[in-house]
Amino acid sequence: MDTVGLQPTPDEAADTADMKSLDSDAQRLAEMGYTQDMKRNFSVWSVLAVGFSLTNSWFGISAALVTGINSGGPVLIVYGIILIALISTCVGISLSELASAFPNSGGQYFWANELAPKKYANFASYLTGVISWAGSIFTSASVALAVGSAGVGCIQLAHPDLVIQPWMVFVGYQVVNTAAYFFNCYGKILPRIATVSIYTSLISFFVILVTVPAKAPTHQNAKFVFANFVNNTGWSQNGIAFIVGLINTNWAFACLDCATHLAEEVAKPEKMIPIAIMGTVGIGFVTAFCYSISMFFSMNNLDALFNTKTGVPILELFYQAVGSKAGAIMLEVLIMATGLGCQIACHTWQARLCWSFARDRGLPGSRYWAHVDERLEVPVYAHTMSCIWVAILGTLYLGSYTAFNSMVTACIVLLYISYAIPVVCLLIKGRNNIVHGPFWMGPLGLFSNCVLLLWTAFTIVMYSFPPVKPVHPGNMNYVSAVYAVVFSFIIIYWFVRGKRTFRTVDERHTEAEDLGLTATMSHVSRHSQQEKDRVVR
Repeated sequence: MDTVGLQPTPDEAADTADMKSLDSDAQRLAEMGYTQDMKRNFSVWSVLAVGFSLTNSWFGISAALVTGINSGGPVLIVYGIILIALISTCVGISLSELASAFPNSGGQYFWANELAPKKYANFASYLTGVISWAGSIFTSASVALAVGSAGVGCIQLAHPDLVIQPWMVFVGYQVVNTAAYFFNCYGKILPRIATVSIYTSLISFFVILVTVPAKAPTHQNAKFVFANFVNNTGWSQNGIAFIVGLINTNWAFACLDCATHLAEEVAKPEKMIPIAIMGTVGIGFVTAFCYSISMFFSMNNLDALFNTKTGVPILELFYQAVGSKAGAIMLEVLIMATGLGCQIACHTWQARLCWSFARDRGLPGSRYWAHVDERLEVPVYAHTMSCIWVAILGTLYLGSYTAFNSMVTACIVLLYISYAIPVVCLLIKGRNNIVHGPFWMGPLGLFSNCVLLLWTAFTIVMYSFPPVKPVHPGNMNYVSAVYAVVFSFIIIYWFVRGKRTFRTVDERHTEAEDLGLTATMSHVSRHSQQEKDRVVR
C-alpha cells in the first residue's frame, strides 16, 4: 500500500498533539476519581489573566488606602508591599508545588484529602473546603464593596453637597455583584473576558502611572514617601498600628489559589498552573510597588486624604494631582473598570470552589451545586448560590462602616488557613513521600512551607485586633465573630450530616480505578479512530 501523502499536515499534527494532551489530562483526572465535566477552554495566558485579575495588586493598593493611610501612611504601603510580596512568593511556591503534583479543581481541599493521615483525611478535606469557599465569598464581598464605594465617591465628588449614606454604597455593591454574575454565566467567553480584564488592568495602570505624576502641581520629597509614618489609629504603639494597616496591603496579594481551581479547564495544568500563580505574584509586585511610589510622590495634602468626604482616598489624591473633578473621576473609572474585572474573576473562582467541593458532597444540596450546565459550560447553580451569599453579606455594611475591614480580614485569614492545612499534611507525610510534579523547589519549597505556616499563625492573632482605639461597636473588628460563624457551621454540619455524606478517600480511590480504566479504553478507542480517519484521508 502506497503511504505517500498520508503524512499528517502541520495543523493535523498540532491537533493530534492537543488531543493527546487533553486525553492524558482527562485520564489523570479519572485516576483521581473525577470525570472531565468542564471544557478545557483556558490557555496559560487566560489562566494567568484570571489569577492576576483577581489578585490585581495595584487595584488592591488603591482600595487599601481607605484604612491603610491612617495606619502607617506611605511607609506602611511602600514597605508593606515589599514584605507581603516576599511572603506571597513563599505562599505561591507552596501552592504551585501542590498544584503541580495534584492538578485538580478542588485545590487545597483535594490536597488535604490526599496528604492527611487516612484517619483524619476526610475531616481535614472537609474543613479545608468549607474554609476556602467561605474565604472566596468574603473576597467577593470585599471587592464589590471597594468598587461600589468608588462609584459613590465619584458621585459625591461631582456633587459636593451630597452626604454619603450607607444605603448608597449598599446599592453600588449590589450593582457590581449583579453585573459580575451575568459575565460568568457563559463559559466559552470567560477566557476572553479574563484576557480583556488583564489588558484593562495593565493599560489603566500605565495611564494612571503616567498621568498623575505628570499633572501633579507639586511633588513630595523622598523622605515623605519612604520615611513618613502616620499613626491616626489611637494605638500608642506604632508597631501595632503598622500591623493593623498591613491587613489592607496583604489584601492586595490575596487569593493566590485562584488559578488552581481552573486546573480542569486548561491543558497540562501541572505546568500551567504554577506559571499562572508565580506570574501573578511577579506582576502584582511590580505594578503595586511602582504605583504606590508614583502616587505618594504626587500627593500634596495628606490630611485631605484622611478626611475626604468621598470616602475614597485615592480619588482625592487624583483630584489633588490633576486639579479637575472630571479628570479625577475618569481616572477613578479606570480603577472601577479594573475592579469589575477583579469581581468577575472572583465569581469565576468562587463558583469553581463551590462546584468542585460539591462533587464530593461537601455542601448541603450538593447534587445541585455539582451540576455543570452543558449549554452554558459553567456550574451555573453553584455560581448563582455563591453570588446570593455575596449579596447577603452586603447587608453587613448597613450596620457598620468597619465591615470592609472585617471582610478583608476574613478573606485573608480564612484563605491562609485553607493553604496551611494541606501544607501541614504534606510535612507530616514527608515532602519526598509524594510523586513530585514538574514544579518542585526542594529546600526552598520547605522554607516556603514554614514561612506560610508561621505567617498564618501570625495573621490569626494579629489581624483580629481592632483597627482603631478607643473601641466601640461602630469601629470594632468583627472578624472573630466571622470565625465563630464559619467554624460553628463546619462542626455542626459535619456531625449532623457531613460525616456520613462526604465522599471518603476509599470511595474516591475505588471510583478512580473504574474511571481510570474507562478513560484508558476511551483514549485507545479515540486514538485508533483518529488513525483510521487519517489513513482514509
